[in-house]
Amino acid sequence: MLNERYVALGRVRSVIRELFEYGIARKAEIGEENVFDFSLGNPCVPPPEEFERELSGLIAGGDALSLHGYTSAPGAPEARAAVAAYINSAFGCPVTAGDIYMTCGAAAAVTITLCALCGAGDEVLAFAPYFPEYKVFAGQAGAKFVAVPSLPGTFAPDVSALSAALTRKTKAVIINSPNNPSGVVYSADEIAAICSVLRRHSERTGSPVYLIADEPYRELVYGGAEVPYVMNFYDDSVVCYSFSKSLSVPGERIGYIALNPKAAQRDDLFAAVCGAGRALGYVCAPSLLQRACTRLMGRTSDISAYERNRDRLLSELERYGYEVVRPQGAFYLFVRSPEPDAAAFAERAKKFELLLVPSDDFGVKGYVRIAYCVGADMIERSLPAFRALAQSYGLNEK
Repeated sequence: MLNERYVALGRVRSVIRELFEYGIARKAEIGEENVFDFSLGNPCVPPPEEFERELSGLIAGGDALSLHGYTSAPGAPEARAAVAAYINSAFGCPVTAGDIYMTCGAAAAVTITLCALCGAGDEVLAFAPYFPEYKVFAGQAGAKFVAVPSLPGTFAPDVSALSAALTRKTKAVIINSPNNPSGVVYSADEIAAICSVLRRHSERTGSPVYLIADEPYRELVYGGAEVPYVMNFYDDSVVCYSFSKSLSVPGERIGYIALNPKAAQRDDLFAAVCGAGRALGYVCAPSLLQRACTRLMGRTSDISAYERNRDRLLSELERYGYEVVRPQGAFYLFVRSPEPDAAAFAERAKKFELLLVPSDDFGVKGYVRIAYCVGADMIERSLPAFRALAQSYGLNEK
């Protein structure tokens, strides 16, 4: 007998990946220029020139055996030190290299962290809409995933709902800001309110609830929005970060875990992270990428392209009659479906060669996600299709 859980996971891809694979096949049939694929959050802008220079410089001037060999299991000392120094300077947190664990992207970071914190019967909470793989990551840790509703319409965190959802089994709460799929950025007041609820619950139960900030979109914000750093609000906190979106290197799979040095049982917590990484096989993240990316802490690709795409697509969709959540960050639009069944809306959109992700797997109903991290030319070519789709529902154009 095989592990039936993994057989089931392997047979059914995420709805995002299913749509992406459909898009590949459809493009082969009718031509790439005729398919408007908004399924996958794959950056459309190139990495910054500094990234290419760092890679070239490392390869040209480094010792090949050292450069391509194993690092320490938690990561290269210089890479961990660079991450810690940046967190210190950017956010004023007294993090050291010993608080950093380099990972194969944010997915590995969240999975390791949950496995370090949770055991069978524990609960992991996250506000809906949420990244669908959180369910998989929590299940890997043996924990039960619990969705907490956000405030309807705005998708800001519903702190009262969070308070009601907490139990003695709650071990961790995941927040994702800027949010995938809504693009909502949690304010400092909202973060403080979340932390206050968790602090009171931890004091009442005598057991800490850890706050995990999943931050692959931290730098992708618009209009002066700021992303508060959770370590400044709550001691029992962990930050999971990826360079995928900031540097446009998602295929390189590189990121890190940062532990708050004030966390309860800090030493045991880091040992648990190391142990979880060992058990999962997530040790020694890609050596070359550790060194290249951490030399570019705080740098980004030209993310202004995303803001231009957002503004163009948002204004036109609203003009066609769609109801859209105005995103402050990331590179997604969350659009209300003109009919209650978002999957049916997404199927109808396919008739216009529009690939939109229905919201059901994100924990809410009646919306679709549009990843606007695509070329500006595709945005323009897709507008007639969005307009025709709106007209098929009789939406009122403004």
